[in-house]
Amino acid sequence: MTNSANNNPAKTAKPETVDERYLLRLYVAGQTPKSIEAFANLKRICEQHLEGQYHIEVIDLMVNPTLAKDDQILALPTLVRRIPEPMTKIIGDLSDTESVLVGLDIRPMT
Repeated sequence: MTNSANNNPAKTAKPETVDERYLLRLYVAGQTPKSIEAFANLKRICEQHLEGQYHIEVIDLMVNPTLAKDDQILALPTLVRRIPEPMTKIIGDLSDTESVLVGLDIRPMT
C-alpha cells in the first residue's frame, strides 16, 4: 500500500466532473488486512469511476496518531473526501462499491 495517484491521460473515459479533482485521504492503522483491503477497494473504485481525476493520501495513524485530529477520525479505516467540498467520510473496508459511490457523491460511469 502506497500513497499514489492515477493520472493516466491515455485513457478517454472521464467522469461528469472532469474539471474537478478528488482529494481522498484513507486513514488506516498499520498494514492490517482490513487496511490493505480498504486501499485495494478504493484504488479499484477510483480507477473505474474517477480515472485521472483523483489523488489518494494514505495516512497511517500507527506512524502519526496526531493526524487523526485533523479530520476527526474515530474509527478505522476511514475514507475522507477533502475535495470537492463538502468533506465526506466513509468508515469501513469500502467493499460495497455502490455505497462508496453514493458516499462520495460520484455517479457511476456508463
